[in-house]
Amino acid sequence: MTAARLSPRGLAAGAAAFTIWGLFPVYLHPLSGVPALEIIAHRVAWSCLLLLTVMSLRGELKRLTIVLGRPGLLAGLAASALLISCNWLVYVWSVTHQHIVESSLGYYINPLVNVLLGVLVLRERPNAVQWTAIVLAALAVLYLAVQAGRPPWIAFALAATFSLYGFVRKVISVEALPGLAIETVLLLPLALGFLAWCEATGVAAFGHAGPAITALLIGSGIFTAVPLFLFAYGARRLPYSTVGVLQYIGPSLQLLCGVLFYHESFAPARAAGFALLWAALILYAADGVWRARALARAGA
Repeated sequence: MTAARLSPRGLAAGAAAFTIWGLFPVYLHPLSGVPALEIIAHRVAWSCLLLLTVMSLRGELKRLTIVLGRPGLLAGLAASALLISCNWLVYVWSVTHQHIVESSLGYYINPLVNVLLGVLVLRERPNAVQWTAIVLAALAVLYLAVQAGRPPWIAFALAATFSLYGFVRKVISVEALPGLAIETVLLLPLALGFLAWCEATGVAAFGHAGPAITALLIGSGIFTAVPLFLFAYGARRLPYSTVGVLQYIGPSLQLLCGVLFYHESFAPARAAGFALLWAALILYAADGVWRARALARAGA
């Protein structure tokens, strides 16, 4: 990693994206009385409107028609749309049902799930440090499962869906903004259909649960699209290892929100499991930084 490659604007954008994601529980918590499916439907609808507006202002709507005319790309984006919507649903449910600490666990182990996915699908070969980090993380998750008396299903679901989403978006050739816009367009009929059903059956929160709830549901689209913009901007201007380190801002802030703001349990026994996981992540991140610097020196 060299100073020339480390863009200050990219660093600020990346840090801002992960900070917004990390503090998202504070935004979602007042919506605890709204069903998770309704929140997701509003998140899809309003983020779709925002993304299409931005692309229209930038004169980029034609790019959507190009992608829509390629069945292979469209199938890939349909799969990624399904995965990210499942991820959002599990995450929103976990936050609104007092499982913020467990949701943070899912995003902590996500990078190591990516490594395993690379081994199983892409036949990649992790080095000794990466294998050590994976083993430590597996031991940490096993310990936390035994300590809790059940497997951490929320963490597993979040890590699996987000890792698979990232994998699908990596193997299909489409840029971040049009790809995200098409994902929301594909999900929009389902979202609008569900919202119409909520309104018809008299269970809709939008417009009926007070102006604050209505405003938060509308704003959920903004808080979905904006960090994705910032992340896409930062990722193009930062070394991959830097992005890898920045991503731990999100689950760390989620964990603090759960413990400090909403008083979820984080007893010493549970903290010990997280400490083992943090040791694994420190190894993984340090290895990534060292390898990036070695490549930079070799290139120089």
